[in-house]
Amino acid sequence: MISMNGSIIKAIGGVYTVEASDGVYECKARGIFRKKGVSPMCGDVVEFSTEDGGVIEKILPRRNELVRPPLANLDALLFVTSVKEPGTNFLLLDKFIAIAEYKGIEPAVVITKTDKGDCTQIAEPYRMAGIPVFLADNTTGQGSAEVREFIRGKLCAFTGNTGAGKSSLLNNIFPELELSTGEISRKLGRGRHTTRHVELFPTGEGGYIADTPGFSSFDTNRYDIIFKDKLAGCFREFAEYTDDCRFPDCSHTSEKGCAVIEAVKRGEIAASRHESYKEMYEQAKQLKEWEHK
Repeated sequence: MISMNGSIIKAIGGVYTVEASDGVYECKARGIFRKKGVSPMCGDVVEFSTEDGGVIEKILPRRNELVRPPLANLDALLFVTSVKEPGTNFLLLDKFIAIAEYKGIEPAVVITKTDKGDCTQIAEPYRMAGIPVFLADNTTGQGSAEVREFIRGKLCAFTGNTGAGKSSLLNNIFPELELSTGEISRKLGRGRHTTRHVELFPTGEGGYIADTPGFSSFDTNRYDIIFKDKLAGCFREFAEYTDDCRFPDCSHTSEKGCAVIEAVKRGEIAASRHESYKEMYEQAKQLKEWEHK
């Protein structure tokens, strides 16, 4: 039996395509994973053997994972939003970013349809927070080179509201593919694919884009539950202020002597981000930790 390591780049119907240093193998998973309630995911680094046509023996420790769609070891999540048609839903965007931060995945914001209006109000809150922001005009391709450079060598995924221009953006980032928008939509997670099928699409620069069916609209709770005591840590711009609050158990929502609130008043933290935080905190207060173990 020959044992080697590789990365899962495709998962469909219980068959896993594993890319190793010497080629690509089709593998199935040992039954022990099912008994433990664990399933291999795209992005997993695994130990596999070539016996019986290829068998995954072990999943190496994950840096992070998403449940829906099942993805592991992501380096970056890029959130595509547009100036208009549709406009930006700041609360939803901030929820996405908080989940990425919670899981240790680098978030970035890509603003499309910049030819349709001023994007300053969308970009500024995230730039203030230290989150990478890219402006993309999909009609001219302007801005796509910067996004391509950001994702170089990374395992990443793109998500965004339907109509935000995600497929056109990807077409501009990778023009050498010479695919129509419709073909990219099918290739990268729309059309005939279901949530049972996930694939990593090689960028040709040592990185991969996750083919993420159903990724454009989802219930954030399916990604992860963030309890109220962990939420402030998912807003990176709060970090330099939280130790200066008057009360050690400050919720950063309404307390007197809250350094975060004072920073919002001084314009050092974007008001829209703090409003999202407060709404998410109220929602998190309703969660019972024992119900989600």
